[in-house]
Amino acid sequence: MTDPLPLDGITVISLEQAVAAPFATRQLADLGARVVKVERPGGGDFARRYDTTVHGQASYFVWLNRSKESLTLDVRSPAGRDVLEELLAGADVFVQNLAPGAADRLELGPAALQARHPRLIPCTISGYGTTGPWAHRKAYDLLVQCQTGLLSLTGSPSEPARAGISVADIAAGMYAYSGILSALYTRATTGRAPAVEVALFEALAEWMGQPAYYTRYGGTQPPRVGARHATIAPYGPFTAADGKDVLLSVQNEREWDALCTTVLGRPELADDPRFATGSARVVHRAEVDAAVAARFAELGGEDAMALLDEAGIANAGVNSVADFLEHPSLAGRDRWRDIEVPGAPGPVQALLPPADLSGVSPRMGPVPVAGQHTEHILTALGRDAADIERLRAQGVIDIPSTGQDH
Repeated sequence: MTDPLPLDGITVISLEQAVAAPFATRQLADLGARVVKVERPGGGDFARRYDTTVHGQASYFVWLNRSKESLTLDVRSPAGRDVLEELLAGADVFVQNLAPGAADRLELGPAALQARHPRLIPCTISGYGTTGPWAHRKAYDLLVQCQTGLLSLTGSPSEPARAGISVADIAAGMYAYSGILSALYTRATTGRAPAVEVALFEALAEWMGQPAYYTRYGGTQPPRVGARHATIAPYGPFTAADGKDVLLSVQNEREWDALCTTVLGRPELADDPRFATGSARVVHRAEVDAAVAARFAELGGEDAMALLDEAGIANAGVNSVADFLEHPSLAGRDRWRDIEVPGAPGPVQALLPPADLSGVSPRMGPVPVAGQHTEHILTALGRDAADIERLRAQGVIDIPSTGQDH
C-alpha cells in the first residue's frame, strides 16, 4: 500500500480551458487532488484541437491534463447547472477561467458560490482582473506579453519576438496553484476559505519587476538585444570556430578577470577602465563582445567550454529542443515517467513535476478522453441509467463511445 499523496481527499471542480487554469489544476492533481475537468459537450476543451502531434492529441493538452477526470456538461442548461451544483456541494476548490462576466451570469462568482458553499475555495483566473477598466476584455498569452511590455524586451534590435512558451498563462497558472495551496492552508488552520483571483496581466507584471525598476529609475528601458542579457555583459551566445554556439555569463569582476586571463589570453583587459565594472561593460558591450567573439573564432566549441570551466565561468551549449529532450540531467536524475494518452500505441513520456517532496511520488495518471468519466461521475451522484440517458439525449452531456472510465 502506497502512502497518501499530500492532497488526497481534496476535490477540485474546474470549468477550465486553454492553458492557465489547466496548468494550475494539473499540479493539484499531481499531488493527489481529485480534479474533475468540466468540458463542453461536442468537443470539450478547445485546447484539445490546438494541434495533433502527440499520436493525434494536442501537445498542449497532453502536457496540461494528465491525472484528471473529464466530465462533459452544458453548464448553461438548468439540468447541467443542477449537476454542477451537486458536484460543488462536495468539492473543496472551484477553478474557472471563463470569458469575462460569464461566471457571474451563471451565478458562479466567488460571492455567490460562497453564500451557497461556505467552505468552497473559488479561484478565478482572468485576463485583467474582475474589476477595473479592462475587466471586460479578453486576454490571450501573446496579447498580455504585448501589454506588459515583455514583447518590447525580447527579440533582436530590429524586430520584437514573442517568448517561445506561453509565459503569461504559465505565470497565472503558477500563482493560481500557489494561491489555492495557501487558501487550503488558511481553511485548515482558521476555518476561513479565502477566494483566490489571478489575472494573467498581473501575473506577468510581477515577472516584469526588474525591467520595470530599471526603466522607472534609470530613465530608459533595457534594450532589445536578442539572446544577450540586456543589463549584464558579457552574457550571451558566441559562435566557436566549428559553428557551435556557446553561451557564457560573467556576473562579477572576479569572473571578468578570469575570463580575460584564462580564456581570452588578454589579462590587460581586466583593468581597462572601459570594462572594469558591470555597468561599464554594458556601456561598451560592442567592444566586450568583439573581444570574446575574436577568441571564440580560434577555438572549437568543446575547447571553449573547457577553458570557461577552467576559469570558473558559467557556460552552456545553446541546445535545440531535441537536445534538451536528451539532456543528461533528465536521464541521470530519472525525471521521465510514462503516461497513457488516448489513441497512443504505447505510453508517452512526461517529466516529473519540478518540486520534489521527500517520500512523495507524484501521480502521473492518464490524459482523459473528453467525457471519459461522465457516466461514472453521474452514477456516483446517484443518477440512474435512465436519467443519464435523458441528459445525453438532451445534449447536456456527452459519453464517448470508446475509452470510458478506466
